[in-house]
Amino acid sequence: MKRIRMAMAAAAVCGAAQAKVDLVTVPTRDTVQLTIYNSADMTLVRESRALTLKEGMNKLQFSWANTLIDPTSLEMMPTLNADKIDIQDLVYPPRVKNLGLWNVDSRISGKSPVEISYLTSGLSWRAFYMGTLTTDEKTLRLQGYVRVTNNSGEDYENAQTRLIVGKVHMLDQIAALARQQYPYGRPGPVARPMSGKAKVKKAMVMKGVSDASPMSSDFARKEIKKEGLSEYFLYTIEGTETIPTGWSKRLPSFDVDEIPVVNLYKFEQERYGHSVRRFLSFKNDEKHELGETPIPGGSMKVYRSTGEDAHLAYEGSSNFKYIPVDEEVELDLGGVQNVIVEAKLMKQATDTHKFDHKGNAIGWDEIHDYKIEVRNTRPVPVKIEIKRNFKTPYWDLKKAGDHGEFEKDDMDTVKFTLELPPESKKEFTYQLTTYHGENQ
Repeated sequence: MKRIRMAMAAAAVCGAAQAKVDLVTVPTRDTVQLTIYNSADMTLVRESRALTLKEGMNKLQFSWANTLIDPTSLEMMPTLNADKIDIQDLVYPPRVKNLGLWNVDSRISGKSPVEISYLTSGLSWRAFYMGTLTTDEKTLRLQGYVRVTNNSGEDYENAQTRLIVGKVHMLDQIAALARQQYPYGRPGPVARPMSGKAKVKKAMVMKGVSDASPMSSDFARKEIKKEGLSEYFLYTIEGTETIPTGWSKRLPSFDVDEIPVVNLYKFEQERYGHSVRRFLSFKNDEKHELGETPIPGGSMKVYRSTGEDAHLAYEGSSNFKYIPVDEEVELDLGGVQNVIVEAKLMKQATDTHKFDHKGNAIGWDEIHDYKIEVRNTRPVPVKIEIKRNFKTPYWDLKKAGDHGEFEKDDMDTVKFTLELPPESKKEFTYQLTTYHGENQ
C-alpha cells in the first residue's frame, strides 16, 4: 500500500505550529475489504490494523494524498478492549491538505487492533457473458465474468472483494468530496464525521477462476458467494485479490452448460425496417439449469459450435438488464441476412362507398392484397414471427394458402408464426379490408 500514509505522533502536527514530533510508523494493514457498488461511483473500504498505543493520549495521523478517498467518511473503531480505548475525535488541521489527526485516549498500553473504514471512488465492476450454442441451437453454455477496475489512486493488496448490485441514493459524489481542498470545504477543525459505513442489504453462489495476470499467481478455482439483502444483492469473491491502481482484473463468476433456449426470428417493418432480427431467450429458473440467484445485467456475446474441431461461429451480441429469479430474458442479437422476409402489395382497391346528400364520401372500405414470402437459408430449422401493423383498429383479414396462421396481437396488429425446415421457403397471401368513415 503505497499512497495512504499513517503515523503515530507524540504531539499534533498543526500547520503553523512547527512542533517537533517523534513519528512512529503504524504497522501495515492486516486485512482489507472492498465493497464495490455498480450503480454509483462508490466503494466502502474496511481495513484492520494493529496499533501500538501508549497509556494516555495518542495522536494518529492519516494522509490520503493522491487518492479519491472521501475524508469526511473516515471512521475508526477498536475491535478489542473497546471499553478501554476512547477515540475522541478526528481533527483536520488548518492549512494542511490531505491530512487528518485522530485523538485517541487509551487506558492500556501495547498493541490494539482497530478497524478503519472510509468511502472512496474510482473502483468499479461490470458483468459480461459468453454464450455458446450447440450445433442444433437448442441449448446454450453460459459463462459469466466480472471485471473489477481500480482507478482510485490506491493499491489494494490481498483484499477481500465484494460486489453490490442495487441502486444507491447519494447526496454527494464521492469523487467530488475527495477532490475538495479541505474535507468540509473550509480550513479548520470540525466535528467528528458520521460513519462512512454503507448499509448493505442482500446475498447469492457462483463458481469462478482467477485470471492469469501480473497481479496474482493464484489460478485455483474460486467461488463467488451471493447473498440476498433487501433491495441489494451482495457477491463475495472467495479468497483475496490484489488490485493495484490503474489495473483491471477479470474474474470468472459462473459456468452453466446445457441451458434450454428459444431461437426466434422477428419481422416488423415499422420497428426493424426490411431486415429480420434474431432473438435468443431463456429463463432464470431451475428448469433452465439456473434460478439459484439473480443474474447481474451486462453484455453478452453469442457463438455457435460448428461441430467441426470445436470451431465457433459468431452469432451476435446484446446487452441486458438485471434478471431476477424466475424471470425470462430475451436477447436481441441484431439483424440477419440468412432468414429473409419479403412483403409485397399485390393489389389495392376501394369498395362499399357511402355519400351524403351533397355527394361527399362519408364511408368506404379499402382492400389490400399482400403476398408474404419467407426463406430460410440456414442449415437448421427456424421459427419466425411476422407482425403486420394497420393504421386503424377497424379491419378484417382473410388468409389464403397453407401457411401463415395469425393471431390478433392488439387492436391494430396481427402476428403470423411460421416454422421453416432447413434451407426451405414458404409463402402465403392475405387480404386486408379496412373500414373508414361511417363504415367503421
